Amino acid sequence: MKLATLAMLAVAFSSCTQQLVLETLPVTAEPGPISYEKEKHFKSIHQITYGGDNAEAYWSPDGKQLIFQSNNSKWGVSCDQIFLLNVQAKADSSKRQLVSTGLGRTTCSWFMPDGKSFLYASTHKGGEACPPPLPNTGKYVWPLYASYDIYTADLNGNVLKQLSNSPRYDAEATISPKGDRIVFTSLRNGDLDLYTMNLDGSDVKQITFDLGYDGGACFSPDGKKIVWRASRPKTKEEIEAYKSLLKEDMVEPSNLEIFVANADGSDAHQVTSLGNANWSPTFSPKGDKILFCSNHNSQRGFPFNLFLVNLDGSGLEQVTYDTEFDSFPMFSPNGKYLVFCSNRHNGRTRDTNIFIAEWVD
Repeated sequence: MKLATLAMLAVAFSSCTQQLVLETLPVTAEPGPISYEKEKHFKSIHQITYGGDNAEAYWSPDGKQLIFQSNNSKWGVSCDQIFLLNVQAKADSSKRQLVSTGLGRTTCSWFMPDGKSFLYASTHKGGEACPPPLPNTGKYVWPLYASYDIYTADLNGNVLKQLSNSPRYDAEATISPKGDRIVFTSLRNGDLDLYTMNLDGSDVKQITFDLGYDGGACFSPDGKKIVWRASRPKTKEEIEAYKSLLKEDMVEPSNLEIFVANADGSDAHQVTSLGNANWSPTFSPKGDKILFCSNHNSQRGFPFNLFLVNLDGSGLEQVTYDTEFDSFPMFSPNGKYLVFCSNRHNGRTRDTNIFIAEWVD
């Protein structure tokens, strides 16, 4: 395969104008498209990581940094750890700043309101090594490691406080823009439900109660609502299969729909009824729409692409048109940019990288 020089992009925001700065980097030829003609909501798109599995990238309050998880073996990690990325940094494959302990496995990081610390879920207190692989069930399942708890840490990686301490899975935490509550998923009562708590871990309240996997919640821009993905097993066979996997600390994420409620869990209602897996939702900057990942129109289980929908389920619109996987969208604090993770432009590897797109309504 010949080498070619493509216009790769290092992303930078100036403090006043928040314009994108570009740099040119040499990369391997035939990486695949970085954008698609029908992606009309993207004025421009820029890749900012190269190599490994990079996911769940979320903005700092000032929009100058991203925090994300990666298992990039070239960075000296064997399973997911949390890294910090300055969006002014050169966009290449160089190692980013490790801000988790480097032990166990981590997931679901989010900046605290001060921008000087963050929260994340980690298994490190349950063992320094990566948790063992899941048993072969013949199904696609996600692990629910009982040793996952939620912690806060500073941007140098020093753990500040353990916020949860239940004997089962605690993870998937995000923070209200009001800066007063955390929403997270827990298996502490035998089902995967949503809970909220204060930023110091006090005043824990359960806010969902229906059987099924309630997870991946985040708040609306005004902090008054939450959006999340949920499964709702109905038949005897579905319920038995769901409960059987839970006993083994696993869940099958194959039938998920998008739900919305008030921040305290009241007035909950189902937004989508699309089938397959609809997940990773986030509110639009105005809070009037939901952007989420879905494979509902896929015949083989993929591709996954991003879709917009109104809060009442109307006005479904496809946003991305990748042939493999686009997910984990989040709008910048000023609403002008969207960060997401994708298999696009990866040189026909399995790499998942982070991209920033300039958003057009």
